[in-house]
Amino acid sequence: MSITDGQTRPDISTVTPMLTAIEDNVTRVISGKPAVVRLAIITLLAEGHLLVEDVPGVGKTLLARALARSIDCTVSRVQFTPDLLPSDVTGITVYSPDTGRFTFRPGAVFANIVLGDEINRAGPKTQSSLLECMEERTVTIDGATHELARPFMVIATQNPIELEGTYPLPEAQRDRFLMRIEIGYPHQDDELEILRTHGRGNPLDELVPACDAATVANAIDRIREVAVTEALERYVIALCRATRAHPEVELGASPRASLALLRAARAEAAINGRDYVVPDDVKRLAPHVLAHRLILSPDSELAGHTAVAVIEDVVDGVPAPTD
Repeated sequence: MSITDGQTRPDISTVTPMLTAIEDNVTRVISGKPAVVRLAIITLLAEGHLLVEDVPGVGKTLLARALARSIDCTVSRVQFTPDLLPSDVTGITVYSPDTGRFTFRPGAVFANIVLGDEINRAGPKTQSSLLECMEERTVTIDGATHELARPFMVIATQNPIELEGTYPLPEAQRDRFLMRIEIGYPHQDDELEILRTHGRGNPLDELVPACDAATVANAIDRIREVAVTEALERYVIALCRATRAHPEVELGASPRASLALLRAARAEAAINGRDYVVPDDVKRLAPHVLAHRLILSPDSELAGHTAVAVIEDVVDGVPAPTD
């Protein structure tokens, strides 16, 4: 152990190899997208939730299933539709004639990894039923509070092109997702590899878990202690405050965004084998953690500007600590 800014650094020598094993496992299924795979693992280790938004057929669901298969844990899948009820997600209390008592039947959120396919196809009431689950890691039904599993992660997908009959996620719901990512089309050579591997069968069937849920929970506890200097903490705050003052932004990043960015940076450092965070960790993750939390001004949207471009401008304009 060593001390930096009064902080005791954790021993992550056993954590990094486990994270690398998970990353290698998922990469066997998701060809040519190592950055996307790493972002998904960082979200898990930062105790966050992941929003995957992209066109059909690029591997959104496959990414979630490969990550779940790489960890020996409980997994559930919810296909969001307009007629899906909140009780289908959180659970319901039912009366049992045999015992004469009410019993609680858990919903789909009672799992370590919950895959929500096409979350924007469910109504606002069903979408909001996830808010308490994602933020508090608890579910309250009929006045009784039920704890969710640990680790707990929601991986939600949505299709940005088929908008008829959908319900866009409100800002409060998007803010619960630690990251929003796009997978994108693969490179030509990677697409050839996909044809060769997936054309002969499902690679998911050959995946063997690299660890279990308890090991991941222990890694999360250690990553929380990854050292961050006060200068870096102030740098994270400065980035988020700069989004609030940016001329193209109507609503900037909240303090929750600052916390999310710091947690993600700690996980990034641990995957890279470091027990301390450096400014480059924050810079790399800022577009993925902050962009989906911004609301651009109408003039900026009409001009075709994007939230990612705003974050990149903010990162370029805020000086990083050099000590």
